[in-house]
Amino acid sequence: MHGHHGHDHAHGHSHGHSSGHGHAHHHPAPNDKRYSIAIALNVGFVIIEAAAGFAANSTALLSDAAHNLSDVLGLALAGGAAWLAKRQAGPQRTYGYSKATVLAALANALVLVAACGGILWEAGTRLFAPEQTAPLFIMIVAAIGVVVNGATALLFVAGRKDDVNVRGAFLHMLADAGVSAAVIVAGGAIWLTGLNWIDPAISLAVVALILWGTWGLLRESLDLALDAAPRGIDVADVRAYLADQPGVVAVHDLHVWAMGATKPALTAHLVRPEGGDDDFLAKLSDGIAERFGIGHVTLQVERAQRDDCAECD
Repeated sequence: MHGHHGHDHAHGHSHGHSSGHGHAHHHPAPNDKRYSIAIALNVGFVIIEAAAGFAANSTALLSDAAHNLSDVLGLALAGGAAWLAKRQAGPQRTYGYSKATVLAALANALVLVAACGGILWEAGTRLFAPEQTAPLFIMIVAAIGVVVNGATALLFVAGRKDDVNVRGAFLHMLADAGVSAAVIVAGGAIWLTGLNWIDPAISLAVVALILWGTWGLLRESLDLALDAAPRGIDVADVRAYLADQPGVVAVHDLHVWAMGATKPALTAHLVRPEGGDDDFLAKLSDGIAERFGIGHVTLQVERAQRDDCAECD
Protein backbone atom coordinates (compact mmCIF):
# COMPACT_ATOMS: atom_id res chain seq x y z
CA MET A 1 0.00 0.00 0.00
CA HIS A 2 2.75 2.37 0.95
CA GLY A 3 4.85 1.47 -2.06
CA HIS A 4 1.90 2.14 -4.31
CA HIS A 5 1.27 5.42 -2.56
CA GLY A 6 4.88 6.48 -3.04
CA HIS A 7 4.76 5.56 -6.70
CA ASP A 8 1.53 7.37 -7.19
CA HIS A 9 2.98 10.44 -5.58
CA ALA A 10 6.09 10.48 -7.73
CA HIS A 11 3.98 9.89 -10.77
CA GLY A 12 1.43 12.53 -9.84
CA HIS A 13 4.06 15.15 -9.33
CA SER A 14 4.99 16.06 -12.87
CA HIS A 15 1.40 15.43 -13.75
CA GLY A 16 -0.28 17.42 -11.03
CA HIS A 17 2.01 20.34 -11.54
CA SER A 18 0.14 22.01 -14.36
CA SER A 19 -3.16 21.59 -12.58
CA GLY A 20 -1.65 22.67 -9.28
CA HIS A 21 -0.23 25.73 -10.90
CA GLY A 22 -3.47 26.48 -12.66
CA HIS A 23 -5.24 26.25 -9.35
CA ALA A 24 -2.77 28.52 -7.63
CA HIS A 25 -3.13 30.93 -10.48
CA HIS A 26 -6.83 30.71 -10.44
CA HIS A 27 -7.36 31.21 -6.75
CA PRO A 28 -5.18 34.04 -5.37
CA ALA A 29 -5.39 36.17 -8.53
CA PRO A 30 -8.28 38.36 -7.29
CA ASN A 31 -6.75 38.48 -3.81
CA ASP A 32 -3.34 39.48 -5.07
CA LYS A 33 -4.76 42.48 -6.87
CA ARG A 34 -6.69 43.45 -3.75
CA TYR A 35 -3.61 43.12 -1.59
CA SER A 36 -1.58 45.25 -4.01
CA ILE A 37 -4.23 47.99 -4.14
CA ALA A 38 -4.66 47.92 -0.36
CA ILE A 39 -0.92 48.09 0.25
CA ALA A 40 -0.38 50.93 -2.23
CA LEU A 41 -3.29 52.98 -0.84
CA ASN A 42 -2.22 52.49 2.75
CA VAL A 43 1.51 53.02 2.30
CA GLY A 44 0.69 56.30 0.55
CA PHE A 45 -1.56 57.31 3.39
CA VAL A 46 0.95 56.30 6.09
CA ILE A 47 3.55 58.59 4.51
CA ILE A 48 1.08 61.48 4.28
CA GLU A 49 -0.16 60.91 7.83
CA ALA A 50 3.35 60.73 9.31
CA ALA A 51 4.29 63.97 7.54
CA ALA A 52 1.05 65.55 8.78
CA GLY A 53 1.85 64.37 12.29
CA PHE A 54 5.12 66.30 12.23
CA ALA A 55 3.46 69.31 10.61
CA ALA A 56 0.56 69.42 13.10
CA ASN A 57 2.93 68.59 15.96
CA SER A 58 0.65 65.69 16.89
CA THR A 59 1.74 62.37 18.44
CA ALA A 60 -1.82 61.08 17.96
CA LEU A 61 -1.40 61.31 14.18
CA LEU A 62 2.03 59.70 14.35
CA SER A 63 0.71 56.79 16.40
CA ASP A 64 -2.22 56.38 14.00
CA ALA A 65 0.29 56.28 11.14
CA ALA A 66 2.23 53.58 13.01
CA HIS A 67 -0.99 51.62 13.51
CA ASN A 68 -1.79 51.85 9.82
CA LEU A 69 1.76 50.80 9.00
CA SER A 70 1.41 47.76 11.24
CA ASP A 71 -1.54 46.56 9.23
CA VAL A 72 0.08 47.37 5.89
CA LEU A 73 2.99 45.18 6.96
CA GLY A 74 0.46 42.50 7.85
CA LEU A 75 -1.14 42.79 4.42
CA ALA A 76 2.25 42.64 2.72
CA LEU A 77 2.99 39.48 4.71
CA ALA A 78 -0.26 37.84 3.68
CA GLY A 79 0.28 38.76 0.04
CA GLY A 80 3.97 37.84 0.15
CA ALA A 81 3.20 34.50 1.77
CA ALA A 82 0.78 33.67 -1.04
CA TRP A 83 3.41 34.61 -3.62
CA LEU A 84 6.29 32.76 -1.96
CA ALA A 85 4.22 29.62 -1.48
CA LYS A 86 4.04 29.33 -5.25
CA ARG A 87 7.82 29.42 -5.75
CA GLN A 88 9.64 26.14 -6.12
CA ALA A 89 12.24 24.71 -3.77
CA GLY A 90 15.74 24.89 -5.24
CA PRO A 91 18.34 22.10 -5.15
CA GLN A 92 19.84 23.54 -1.96
CA ARG A 93 16.73 25.13 -0.45
CA THR A 94 14.96 21.83 0.07
CA TYR A 95 12.24 23.47 2.18
CA GLY A 96 11.56 26.13 -0.42
CA TYR A 97 10.73 29.61 0.88
CA SER A 98 8.06 28.91 3.45
CA LYS A 99 10.30 30.10 6.33
CA ALA A 100 10.64 33.51 4.65
CA THR A 101 7.18 34.46 5.86
CA VAL A 102 8.22 33.59 9.41
CA LEU A 103 11.30 35.81 9.19
CA ALA A 104 9.20 38.58 7.68
CA ALA A 105 6.69 38.33 10.53
CA LEU A 106 9.55 38.51 13.03
CA ALA A 107 11.04 41.58 11.32
CA ASN A 108 7.57 43.14 11.10
CA ALA A 109 7.04 42.73 14.85
CA LEU A 110 10.46 44.19 15.68
CA VAL A 111 9.92 47.22 13.41
CA LEU A 112 6.61 47.94 15.13
CA VAL A 113 8.07 47.62 18.61
CA ALA A 114 10.80 50.10 17.63
CA ALA A 115 8.28 52.57 16.17
CA CYS A 116 6.16 52.30 19.31
CA GLY A 117 9.20 52.95 21.47
CA GLY A 118 9.81 56.24 19.65
CA ILE A 119 6.20 57.37 19.97
CA LEU A 120 6.04 56.37 23.65
CA TRP A 121 9.13 58.43 24.38
CA GLU A 122 7.74 61.49 22.61
CA ALA A 123 4.22 61.14 24.08
CA GLY A 124 5.61 60.56 27.56
CA THR A 125 7.57 63.81 27.55
CA ARG A 126 4.56 65.68 26.12
CA LEU A 127 2.18 64.51 28.81
CA PHE A 128 4.21 66.55 31.29
CA ALA A 129 4.85 69.46 28.95
CA PRO A 130 1.91 69.62 26.51
CA GLU A 131 2.69 71.33 23.21
CA GLN A 132 0.40 73.25 20.87
CA THR A 133 -1.14 71.12 18.14
CA ALA A 134 -3.31 71.94 15.13
CA PRO A 135 -6.63 70.24 15.98
CA LEU A 136 -8.55 71.04 12.79
CA PHE A 137 -5.68 69.78 10.67
CA ILE A 138 -5.55 66.60 12.79
CA MET A 139 -9.27 66.05 12.25
CA ILE A 140 -9.04 66.44 8.47
CA VAL A 141 -6.11 64.02 8.13
CA ALA A 142 -7.74 61.47 10.43
CA ALA A 143 -10.97 61.76 8.40
CA ILE A 144 -9.00 60.86 5.25
CA GLY A 145 -7.72 57.89 7.25
CA VAL A 146 -11.25 56.71 7.98
CA VAL A 147 -12.09 56.91 4.26
CA VAL A 148 -8.90 55.10 3.12
CA ASN A 149 -9.25 52.33 5.68
CA GLY A 150 -12.98 52.00 5.14
CA ALA A 151 -12.48 51.70 1.38
CA THR A 152 -9.75 49.08 1.88
CA ALA A 153 -11.97 47.10 4.25
CA LEU A 154 -14.69 47.05 1.56
CA LEU A 155 -12.20 45.43 -0.86
CA PHE A 156 -12.05 42.44 1.47
CA VAL A 157 -15.74 42.13 2.31
CA ALA A 158 -16.34 39.48 -0.35
CA GLY A 159 -13.91 36.73 0.63
CA ARG A 160 -13.87 37.14 4.39
CA LYS A 161 -16.06 34.08 5.06
CA ASP A 162 -13.74 31.51 3.46
CA ASP A 163 -10.19 32.79 3.67
CA VAL A 164 -8.57 33.49 7.03
CA ASN A 165 -6.03 35.88 5.45
CA VAL A 166 -8.82 37.92 3.88
CA ARG A 167 -10.76 37.95 7.12
CA GLY A 168 -7.66 39.17 8.95
CA ALA A 169 -7.15 41.95 6.41
CA PHE A 170 -10.82 42.97 6.68
CA LEU A 171 -10.78 43.15 10.48
CA HIS A 172 -7.48 45.04 10.54
CA MET A 173 -8.77 47.67 8.14
CA LEU A 174 -11.95 48.09 10.19
CA ALA A 175 -9.84 48.49 13.34
CA ASP A 176 -7.71 51.10 11.56
CA ALA A 177 -10.80 53.05 10.55
CA GLY A 178 -11.87 52.90 14.19
CA VAL A 179 -8.56 54.22 15.45
CA SER A 180 -8.61 57.07 12.91
CA ALA A 181 -12.14 57.87 14.06
CA ALA A 182 -10.87 58.05 17.65
CA VAL A 183 -8.19 60.50 16.49
CA ILE A 184 -10.91 62.69 14.90
CA VAL A 185 -12.73 62.72 18.24
CA ALA A 186 -9.48 63.60 20.00
CA GLY A 187 -8.87 66.45 17.58
CA GLY A 188 -12.38 67.71 18.23
CA ALA A 189 -11.86 67.50 21.98
CA ILE A 190 -8.58 69.45 21.77
CA TRP A 191 -10.25 72.06 19.59
CA LEU A 192 -13.21 72.48 21.97
CA THR A 193 -11.33 72.35 25.28
CA GLY A 194 -7.87 73.54 24.33
CA LEU A 195 -6.38 70.69 26.41
CA ASN A 196 -3.23 69.65 24.54
CA TRP A 197 -2.50 66.63 26.76
CA ILE A 198 -5.38 64.80 25.02
CA ASP A 199 -3.08 64.34 22.01
CA PRO A 200 -0.31 62.34 23.75
CA ALA A 201 -2.92 60.51 25.85
CA ILE A 202 -4.65 59.20 22.71
CA SER A 203 -1.32 58.21 21.17
CA LEU A 204 -0.44 56.18 24.28
CA ALA A 205 -3.74 54.29 23.92
CA VAL A 206 -3.03 53.58 20.23
CA VAL A 207 0.52 52.41 21.00
CA ALA A 208 -0.87 50.08 23.67
CA LEU A 209 -3.21 48.66 21.02
CA ILE A 210 -0.34 48.12 18.54
CA LEU A 211 1.89 46.47 21.15
CA TRP A 212 -0.96 44.20 22.24
CA GLY A 213 -1.41 43.01 18.66
CA THR A 214 2.32 42.80 18.00
CA TRP A 215 3.08 40.77 21.11
CA GLY A 216 1.15 37.79 19.75
CA LEU A 217 2.84 38.15 16.37
CA LEU A 218 6.27 38.39 17.97
CA ARG A 219 5.72 35.32 20.16
CA GLU A 220 4.29 33.24 17.33
CA SER A 221 6.98 34.18 14.81
CA LEU A 222 9.74 33.56 17.38
CA ASP A 223 8.27 30.13 18.07
CA LEU A 224 8.18 29.33 14.37
CA ALA A 225 11.71 30.64 13.88
CA LEU A 226 12.91 28.40 16.74
CA ASP A 227 11.14 25.40 15.16
CA ALA A 228 8.80 25.02 18.11
CA ALA A 229 5.86 22.67 17.67
CA PRO A 230 2.78 24.45 16.27
CA ARG A 231 0.35 25.62 18.95
CA GLY A 232 -2.46 23.21 18.15
CA ILE A 233 -0.25 20.13 18.54
CA ASP A 234 0.49 18.61 21.94
CA VAL A 235 3.86 16.89 21.57
CA ALA A 236 3.30 14.79 24.69
CA ASP A 237 0.13 13.40 23.06
CA VAL A 238 2.04 12.60 19.89
CA ARG A 239 4.75 10.85 21.90
CA ALA A 240 2.17 8.81 23.80
CA TYR A 241 0.42 7.86 20.54
CA LEU A 242 3.70 6.63 19.02
CA ALA A 243 4.66 4.73 22.16
CA ASP A 244 1.26 2.99 22.20
CA GLN A 245 1.75 1.45 18.75
CA PRO A 246 1.96 -2.37 18.73
CA GLY A 247 5.50 -3.61 19.34
CA VAL A 248 7.00 -0.17 20.06
CA VAL A 249 9.12 -0.20 23.24
CA ALA A 250 10.64 3.28 23.07
CA VAL A 251 10.32 6.59 21.22
CA HIS A 252 13.25 8.98 20.90
CA ASP A 253 14.44 11.91 18.77
CA LEU A 254 10.85 13.05 18.33
CA HIS A 255 10.62 16.43 16.62
CA VAL A 256 7.50 18.31 15.59
CA TRP A 257 7.88 21.64 13.82
CA ALA A 258 6.27 23.81 11.17
CA MET A 259 7.94 24.02 7.77
CA GLY A 260 5.81 27.06 6.99
CA ALA A 261 2.85 28.78 8.55
CA THR A 262 0.59 25.78 7.90
CA LYS A 263 2.76 22.74 7.22
CA PRO A 264 3.54 20.69 10.34
CA ALA A 265 6.25 18.03 10.03
CA LEU A 266 7.36 15.23 12.32
CA THR A 267 10.42 13.00 12.63
CA ALA A 268 10.93 10.26 15.21
CA HIS A 269 12.91 7.11 15.93
CA LEU A 270 10.87 4.14 17.17
CA VAL A 271 12.52 1.18 18.90
CA ARG A 272 10.57 -1.94 17.80
CA PRO A 273 12.32 -5.31 18.24
CA GLU A 274 10.41 -7.01 15.41
CA GLY A 275 11.34 -4.19 13.02
CA GLY A 276 8.87 -2.27 10.91
CA ASP A 277 7.57 -2.97 7.43
CA ASP A 278 6.11 -0.54 4.93
CA ASP A 279 2.61 -1.44 6.03
CA PHE A 280 3.31 -0.50 9.66
CA LEU A 281 4.86 2.82 8.57
CA ALA A 282 2.04 3.61 6.15
CA LYS A 283 -0.67 2.97 8.75
CA LEU A 284 1.19 5.00 11.33
CA SER A 285 1.73 7.95 8.94
CA ASP A 286 -1.96 7.95 8.06
CA GLY A 287 -2.87 7.75 11.74
CA ILE A 288 -0.67 10.74 12.61
CA ALA A 289 -2.06 12.75 9.70
CA GLU A 290 -5.64 12.04 10.73
CA ARG A 291 -5.21 12.51 14.44
CA PHE A 292 -2.82 15.43 14.65
CA GLY A 293 -3.01 16.96 11.18
CA ILE A 294 0.71 16.43 10.56
CA GLY A 295 1.25 15.73 6.87
CA HIS A 296 5.04 15.38 6.60
CA VAL A 297 5.97 12.32 8.62
CA THR A 298 9.40 10.67 8.69
CA LEU A 299 9.83 7.64 10.95
CA GLN A 300 12.88 5.50 11.58
CA VAL A 301 12.40 2.04 13.07
CA GLU A 302 15.26 0.49 15.07
CA ARG A 303 15.26 -3.15 16.21
CA ALA A 304 17.38 -2.57 19.31
CA GLN A 305 18.06 0.34 21.61
CA ARG A 306 21.32 2.09 20.94
CA ASP A 307 23.63 2.44 23.93
CA ASP A 308 24.36 6.08 23.18
CA CYS A 309 20.73 7.16 23.30
CA ALA A 310 20.21 9.54 26.20
CA GLU A 311 16.41 9.52 25.92
CA CYS A 312 15.94 5.75 25.96
CA ASP A 313 15.79 5.05 29.68
